[in-house]
Amino acid sequence: MTSRCGPILYAAIVAAVLGSSLFVRALGVSATSSTAQSTPSVKQEMRVTLVGTGGGPGVNPQRFGISTLVDAGSTRLLFDCGRASTVRMVQMGVALNSVTKLFLTHLHSDHVIGIPDLYLTPWAATGRKAPFEVWGPEGTTAMMNGIQQAFAFDIHIRRDVDEKFPGGGIQVESHDIREGVVFNQAGVRVTAFLVDHGPVAPAYGYRVDYNGHSVALSGDTTKSANLMRVGKGVDVLVHEAVDAEAFRASAASRNQTREQVESIIAHHTTEDQVVEVLAAVQPRLVVFSHAPITDAFLSRVRSGYAGRVESGDDMMTIDIGADVTIQRFAK
Repeated sequence: MTSRCGPILYAAIVAAVLGSSLFVRALGVSATSSTAQSTPSVKQEMRVTLVGTGGGPGVNPQRFGISTLVDAGSTRLLFDCGRASTVRMVQMGVALNSVTKLFLTHLHSDHVIGIPDLYLTPWAATGRKAPFEVWGPEGTTAMMNGIQQAFAFDIHIRRDVDEKFPGGGIQVESHDIREGVVFNQAGVRVTAFLVDHGPVAPAYGYRVDYNGHSVALSGDTTKSANLMRVGKGVDVLVHEAVDAEAFRASAASRNQTREQVESIIAHHTTEDQVVEVLAAVQPRLVVFSHAPITDAFLSRVRSGYAGRVESGDDMMTIDIGADVTIQRFAK
């Protein structure tokens, strides 16, 4: 099979996987999948898409790797790039070559393992021409240099020998960041702030502001004073969490020692800590991501916080404007 058949085969596989059963359930009312925009629209204010909501290095077919898409006007930003993020975006009708700006909270494998796919596939399969830009903690530039080296043969063949794809679309612009404003273009401002993920440092959360609206993403962290300060008053807070009781109960199935389990819990945010964070931030909506959240966990959080609290699912979209509305994809 020639390389020119790649995009056709890719589209056929996606169509076969999706079938005709994919639909959107929005506020209890059915809608078509066209509600997921393939390109950013200047008409919308802000849209947050939980591309994948899984946590940790394990494989979960119900929750793909952690990844969150933020559309602000005509600007599209992706935060973290977990396993199979590209598959979820294709399922939602997101054009992969429109995702050229990636922000990393930290360099744990479950947050970066999807980068090679996002870097290579839109260039080779859909003709991305813009450079691939990545912002992240110290070590990001070295990691991206390593990815380019690892795939040097494929890049050389496709760019220089066979298909002759445009070289600009496979270029990488990497940024090792520090706290503060790390992106400010087209009215969209991204502010990075340090969070506490134990020995995994530096680790960052992000706040995105656009046209009077805002979203904060906690990244992986235990209770963070920086998040409570920088995120105060945002429309939407996408926060990680750990259901400590459920996590301990399932430890045996994951073949983890008690010490390992307690160490993991200590580096994430429990329900009691979440309540403290929400009391300080007071978002219009908080959505939990990066872990399966039980009904018992949500009930405990809601008993301590009166605001709007939701558990995130893969492919959930949140539109931010005068109202904050949620759409859930389902099969």
